[in-house]
Amino acid sequence: MKYESQKIAYAYFIAALGLFAIQVLGGLLAGWIYVMPNTLSEVIPFNIVRMLHTNSLIVWLLLGFFGAAYFLIPEESEREIHSPMLAYLQLAILVIGTLGVVVTYLFNLFEGNWLLGKEGREFLEQPKWVKAGIVVAALIFLYNVSMTYLKGRKTAISNILLLGLWGLALLFLFSFYNPENLALDKQYWWYVVHLWVEGVWELIMASILAYLMLKLTGVDREVVEKWLYVIVATALFSGILGTGHHYYWIGTPGYWQWIGSIFSSLEVIPFFAMMAFAFVMVWKGKRDHPNKAALLWSLGCATLAFFGAGVWGFLHTLHGVNFYTHGTQITAAHGHLAFFGAYVSLNLAIISYAMPILKNRDPYNQVMNMASFWLMAGGMTFMTFVLTFAGTVQTHLQRVMGMDFMGVQEQLSIFYWMRFGSGVVVFLGVLLYLYAIFVPRRELIEPGPQADGADMPAE
Repeated sequence: MKYESQKIAYAYFIAALGLFAIQVLGGLLAGWIYVMPNTLSEVIPFNIVRMLHTNSLIVWLLLGFFGAAYFLIPEESEREIHSPMLAYLQLAILVIGTLGVVVTYLFNLFEGNWLLGKEGREFLEQPKWVKAGIVVAALIFLYNVSMTYLKGRKTAISNILLLGLWGLALLFLFSFYNPENLALDKQYWWYVVHLWVEGVWELIMASILAYLMLKLTGVDREVVEKWLYVIVATALFSGILGTGHHYYWIGTPGYWQWIGSIFSSLEVIPFFAMMAFAFVMVWKGKRDHPNKAALLWSLGCATLAFFGAGVWGFLHTLHGVNFYTHGTQITAAHGHLAFFGAYVSLNLAIISYAMPILKNRDPYNQVMNMASFWLMAGGMTFMTFVLTFAGTVQTHLQRVMGMDFMGVQEQLSIFYWMRFGSGVVVFLGVLLYLYAIFVPRRELIEPGPQADGADMPAE
């Protein structure tokens, strides 16, 4: 570890991984409710379980992004973080806000209160006081990292990362605007949800992935930066107007069907470029880096993002197809693999790389960490196929044949059982990952010649 303030990332990664475990557990419970609908229905209804599942996903990914920024910006800028104290204050605000959200959701507190009660907008259900806290935390973060960046070395990686993080914070301000007109509400709602995950988050993903490729492969910075700028240009070109694929059926003018279809079809390009970038860098580098797990997660991130966000997104993005598939389990299939591939795997990759450095140890439990990748990736891929088949059946029975919704759900029960099974596999992978990251190998903790991690046998 070159800079003392990189230790800030450790606290963020701990908080992120804790929420990650809770998020996956919430997803497992939601999957079980699909097959046993009355489970805990009086204690914690399904809509609350789903809110906790999706909201904790967003928060832990953001914590991971912040931790990654605090880890790599000192190295890229060649100077310490401007104020470590502000970084820890930011984390405290985010943790308090998260606890406030959980308590509000679970006990349905302050229902209808404009300031303290939850809101009814999916992904943006947080009470206004929590939203305000998120804005304060974002301002602290942006001030802290921007001051570090401005006083230090400027690189393409830090340029793109900061552009993405500033965009993330500014677009979140649209969550405060909730017009009475439902069509207008959904139009601005997608400014947050779509322009995050298919806009500025892609910039964050590309910059962190570029940093990992630089460190893991040893390829020249100039080569990495050229790829990075191409990826970012295609991501912004396709992603901004690609928002139109959400405007098909919400009351907006018909021209959005053409704009959305054309530009969202192009959204496959940046994800394919990221996958090609990762594999070409590994091929060019030919470097035998000791952290094989971080490299596997990085390659897995690029590959699964291409299939989940790119291919599965394209499957139902054309308006002629989307007319039938919109809101079916095909959407769920795309959402699960896209989020896991693009952002969950990205966070787990940077954490796998950074944690041994933060702990001042050589990478350990590499085989176990890589096994956790195959469990999670395999489980999520199987879940995606299961939900794709379920969505295809649902589209035909419900949208073509006209069968009633609950009758169709009964026909899909076998798929929901298989989804729950794949969720169990993913959860086992999460437990294995946490063990691999936090529990050192025996030779690292037993007294002896290898107690300090020197001359460790390769795994």
